[in-house]
Amino acid sequence: MDSAGVPLDTASIISTALEGILYGFSVLMFMGTMWASIYRKPDANRPIALAAILLLILSTAHLVIDIIRLEHGFVTYRDTFPGGPLGFFQDINQPTFVTKNLIYALQTMIGDGVVIYRCYVVWQSIWVIILPSLLWCGSSACTKVAAILAPYYASQATGGNIYTNQTAQWIPALFVLTLSTNLISSGLLVYRIWSIERRVTRKRVTNGPMMPIVHVLIDAAIMYSAALFTILICFVCANNAQYIMLDMVIITVNVRYEILLNRDHARLLPTLPVSI
Repeated sequence: MDSAGVPLDTASIISTALEGILYGFSVLMFMGTMWASIYRKPDANRPIALAAILLLILSTAHLVIDIIRLEHGFVTYRDTFPGGPLGFFQDINQPTFVTKNLIYALQTMIGDGVVIYRCYVVWQSIWVIILPSLLWCGSSACTKVAAILAPYYASQATGGNIYTNQTAQWIPALFVLTLSTNLISSGLLVYRIWSIERRVTRKRVTNGPMMPIVHVLIDAAIMYSAALFTILICFVCANNAQYIMLDMVIITVNVRYEILLNRDHARLLPTLPVSI
């Protein structure tokens, strides 16, 4: 299937620019989150904070690789690479392309894994997270295949076209499983907090302090799910806009995680574990 939409060289410029803008917001949110979780809450969950730092490092590396790809495509190999800049960005066997996909795989695994862990902390039951954990394992496997083997299959079949029969078996499955993991895990978190709040509000007239947490969880889940769904639709339609959305969702993982980690919200939940 031939690709449609914006040319890949144009998509690379747009995606890197938007990724840089979102990265700036992500860094500001990260700084605020770390200040709230470490300095204002000395008893903060250190592994959770470490995961936030790791996600920031991965998103930084992803942005640096995208900048390097722009420099290679439009400057270094502009006149020597077959097909010029467009041919360079169509070559999905480039080490930088494979590396950025591996970074996305790691980010997705960490982000979804932490949300599942929070479900376990809130519910205090291993049975609740069995389905999200199975979906997480499936999405992790599909992510590795899509990041490593899909470029090989595509290059062997069509010389660079990512929209092939082989990749069509793995990449949509990846986004469907990731989307399902996000929706189920976030839904379990929202339902648990809402049910606790409902029991508490029966004894008082006004809403308690936990409803803002529900709103934050819903907003974060909708933001991330909308990005994943858009990528899935673009890939099914063989539209190169998926590359733009994919680079943006890298930062969306960070923003979503930092929203959930923010201790200014978590401190409103004295009756729940601090790592929510």
